Amino acid sequence: MPRLRVVLLCILSLTGSALAQPHLRLATTTSTENSGLLDAILPPFEQRFKVKVDVIAVGSGKAMKLGENGDVDVVLSHAPALEDAFMDAGFGVNRRAVMYNDFVIVGPRADPAKLAGSKSAVDAFKQLASAQAPFISRGDESGNP
Repeated sequence: MPRLRVVLLCILSLTGSALAQPHLRLATTTSTENSGLLDAILPPFEQRFKVKVDVIAVGSGKAMKLGENGDVDVVLSHAPALEDAFMDAGFGVNRRAVMYNDFVIVGPRADPAKLAGSKSAVDAFKQLASAQAPFISRGDESGNP
């Protein structure tokens, strides 16, 4: 009788594991999650492929690091140079361009650093540096090459 209980427990534990819905771990950027895109595409994906997607929303650099460490199955980011390095180092397969982000520089209406006439982001940042104007960033490596 004790052997039968052990066998039944083993069968039940294996059956429970086999019936559990598999999970896919996705590291993506906060801007992707905040956009509402995942709310639109994940439910039909999960239903079609019978998989639950666990989303981890972080900056691009952190998403790549999670991928490098093997902590996630898929990385969705918007830092092409980081993505190329990630692929070149052998951490990923089948890279696809899905979307892009535009980053903007915002500041006070008075424009003390005189950025309004800048022709590019590079020019704007050079002007910020030469004006020694304060600059605040999330500091999460989002968008960094």
